[in-house]
Formats: sequence, structure tokens, C-alpha cells
Amino acid sequence: MSNQSSHAKRVFIAGHKGMVGSAIARQLLEAGNCELVTRTRAELDLSSQAAVAEFFAEEKIDQVYLAAAKVGGIHANNTYPADFIYENLMMECNIIHQAYKSGVKQLLFLGSSCIYPKLAEQPMVETALLDGHLEPTNEPYAVAKIAGIKLCESYNRQYGVDYRSVMPTNLYGENDNFHPENSHVIPAMMRRFHEAKLNDAANVVVWGSGTPMREFLYVDDMAAASVHVMNLSKDVYDKQTDPMMSHINVGTGVDCTIRELAETMQRVVGFDGELAFDATKPDGTPRKLMDVSRLKDLGWQYSLSLEHGLEKTYQWFLSSQAELRL
Repeated sequence: MSNQSSHAKRVFIAGHKGMVGSAIARQLLEAGNCELVTRTRAELDLSSQAAVAEFFAEEKIDQVYLAAAKVGGIHANNTYPADFIYENLMMECNIIHQAYKSGVKQLLFLGSSCIYPKLAEQPMVETALLDGHLEPTNEPYAVAKIAGIKLCESYNRQYGVDYRSVMPTNLYGENDNFHPENSHVIPAMMRRFHEAKLNDAANVVVWGSGTPMREFLYVDDMAAASVHVMNLSKDVYDKQTDPMMSHINVGTGVDCTIRELAETMQRVVGFDGELAFDATKPDGTPRKLMDVSRLKDLGWQYSLSLEHGLEKTYQWFLSSQAELRL
């Protein structure tokens, strides 16, 4: 995949088939001022040090978006903790180190809000990192993501490169995973409402009391934020960050209850039945909200409301069902 011009930057998107990576690819292709370099998993094993070294030596990359990751929900994190920590650490180490070795000056690492302590004050500020215990169910994944942040900071300090990190809130949108067991709350709920609509079900049962609060960001907004942060001048970026705490939260700064999410989803899908909440099921953390004041000070904020984002996601879901992991 490429979008060529004579003096365009060569930009490698690691993980271009995933939800975030594909959104970044769409964003960059629309701008039309770079040449995208991509590889599928079959073409390049990012966990192989030798393969990644050969790739960077041959391709002469100018910028890297590190969106590749092994991801999953609570069930997957609990079942495969070794896979999650090993594969994510290996991909990050190989890409960041070989980017430096081949002369790449600019890299953006995409992390996760799970890097913050389980009991972090709300909204979560960047300085909360390493200030308490992590959520046990996804600790191996979170540790790998924290390592990615610290790799970027360490290579900046030792080698003078400009490697940045962004930490997204809960994402959803085109190319999400709608698998019934391994998906996150929005795709899982969207599929449930859609199937209930098709089957003329009397109600849809939502786990928990409906009172926990969560923040959601449409993936195209995440892509726009990533490109914005990547392209900020170093002076501007450095003024809003610290060499020892350089990551930036990306979110809306707005949350809603799970009940409000379910009611919005019901409207978007067009389900006419009732909502039922199963309070015997766990609620999880009462609230997870990102403090996005640092990102706002850098000149970016989200554009799509939750309802508008869900409408776009549902239209994509309807047009793509044959190809989805359903």
C-alpha cells in the first residue's frame, strides 16, 4: 500500500490492519502528503528481531506509527497473560530499537488507558502513571504498554530522537472486533442489540447495574489526534510534556453511564424492546475518565459525539457483516 509523491515522507504504520492503524492510514492517505509503508503479519513478523532489523534497513523509513499490539478483553487477558506481555514487549522493543538504529527521528507509540493505577483519581492525569497498583486482570498487557512509554522516553534522553506516546481512552468504530466473547463493550452491545432487533426479542439484558461511567472516543478522532501529536513541532510538544512523563492522554474528557450508552445504542440500532439490567453481574470500576487538558493545550479536541460515532459504526457494521468475526 502506498501513496507516493516525489518528496513525500515514508511513513510506516505498524498494525495498519487493526482498528486504530487502519484509521491512521485513512487519515494520512486523505492528506496525501506521504508514502505509506505497510506490512501484514504474514509479510513481517514484528516479534522477530532479525526480520524487523532487515525491514528497517531496507525501507528507509522517516516516521513510524506504532499501532501494532496484541489486544483483547478481560477473558483473553486472563487466559493468555504470557502471550500478552511477551508479544507486546517484543514488538515494541524491536520496532523502537530498529527505528533508532536505521535513523528514524520521529515515532509515535500508541498505548492504553490501562497503564494507570486501578484506583487512580478521576479524571486520570498523565502524572498518575506508576503511582499505584494496576488492575490485576490486565496487568501483563499494561506493563508492556508502560515499557513502551519508557522505551520512547529513554531513547529520547540517550539518543536525542523524538519518540512520542499517546494513551487513548476506550475506542470504537470501523474495523472493531465484534466477536461475542473477545470484544469490548461497544461492539459487544451493538451486536447484541442488532441480533435482538432481527429476532424481535422482548428485551436486551445489559450486565451490571448500569451506573458505572465510561469514556468513549471514535477511532477516526483517535487517528486525527495521533497525526496532530506526531506533527507538532518539538518546541511545542516539549513545553507540554516532561522528559520523564512524556505521554499524552487522548480522549473526549466526557463520560456517560453504561445505562446512557445502552439507551443511545438502542436508538441508533432501532431496537423497540425493553432494556433490562442484570445487577447480579459485576460492574467493574465505578468510573474511568481521562484528563485531556494537556492535549487541549496542544490544540486538539474530539469532534464526533458518541451518538454520531455510534451511527457511523453501525452503518459500517451493517455493510461489513460478511467479513466480520461474528
